[in-house]
Amino acid sequence: MEVYEGGKPRQQVPEIPPGFIQKTIIGVVLLLVLFLGFTMFYTLEEQEKAIILTFGKYTKEEDQAGLKIKLPYPIQKVVKYPAKITQEIHIGYRMVNGEVVPLENEALMITGDENLVSADAVVEWNVADMRNFFYNIDDPEAFLRNAATAAIRSVIGANRLDFAITEGKTVIQGEALQKLREMNELYQTGIHIVDLKFQDIEPPGGEVQQAFREVTNAREEKNTKINEANRYVNQRLPLARGEARALIEQAQAEKQSRILNAQGDVAKFQALYRAYLNNPEITRTRLIVETLEQIYPNAKIIITNEQGETVQYLPLNELLRSSSGGNTSRSPQQPSPQQQPQQQQNQQQQNQQQQEPKQQTDAEGAAQAESAQGGNQS
Repeated sequence: MEVYEGGKPRQQVPEIPPGFIQKTIIGVVLLLVLFLGFTMFYTLEEQEKAIILTFGKYTKEEDQAGLKIKLPYPIQKVVKYPAKITQEIHIGYRMVNGEVVPLENEALMITGDENLVSADAVVEWNVADMRNFFYNIDDPEAFLRNAATAAIRSVIGANRLDFAITEGKTVIQGEALQKLREMNELYQTGIHIVDLKFQDIEPPGGEVQQAFREVTNAREEKNTKINEANRYVNQRLPLARGEARALIEQAQAEKQSRILNAQGDVAKFQALYRAYLNNPEITRTRLIVETLEQIYPNAKIIITNEQGETVQYLPLNELLRSSSGGNTSRSPQQPSPQQQPQQQQNQQQQNQQQQEPKQQTDAEGAAQAESAQGGNQS
């Protein structure tokens, strides 16, 4: 007979299979090993840098790309940042969906002569020191925007408006860049300022802006004219110098030629003077004859006597010249042996007759030249 006892029936505890606990422990250990092994490796991209934290404390910095190894988490932790990428922040405006949105409160600045000017700029930067970058500043972009605005306002406030909007733009840009770099070094932000570029520096909108634009255009036109004039000078000056040098060299060559000709004339005169000292009569007669030949190269000879009458003579020279010209077209005939002595005798007589008028003419010419020379000396 069974006795029923009141209350819930007892539930039997399931029995654990043998070896289950051991398998569970082994699985947990394997998962833990896999997790720790997975956290021991990390990869750095080309544009990234990383810092290693050991129990939250800075240990070292990695800047080489590739597969790296560290102690497993939570012993060591890796913090990566695209430090090698050059980033930009805008001063005086923002880029929203590719459109420029101006910020007048940030762009308006006061100059040294108490005028308002609108300045827009772009600051390019990257990370140089990862430790200072992560531990010394909380919001890098906000810090850079405030620091760049302060540097630009400081430099513009020390210059006049007309200087800032014309030729002083480059000067102000360089000074603002230097001040911004000094500020980052002072606060040890770990940020490297690559460049600071002004997009525009101009007065506020309206009639004032239009007037200043006209002034700027006039100054730019002035500089353009000056540059064109300098270019013309640079083109013409070398040509003028070359022409002057050519004239100088030509004058020197002419001078040297005149000197050499004068020296030759002096040497010729000295040689003639020495010949005159040795034979005065012969030299004088030769000079007279040469002078007459130069003065009358194609003169016709007329012989006169003491009474001034023309002397008739046989012009053998002209006859011989005409006969020789006529005989050139015909082959000359050879004389016979019997005619040769007679022809030689006739030739000698003709030569004597030809020489007598010529000697008389030379003597009369020499006498006339001496009489003319004596008259000039008197």
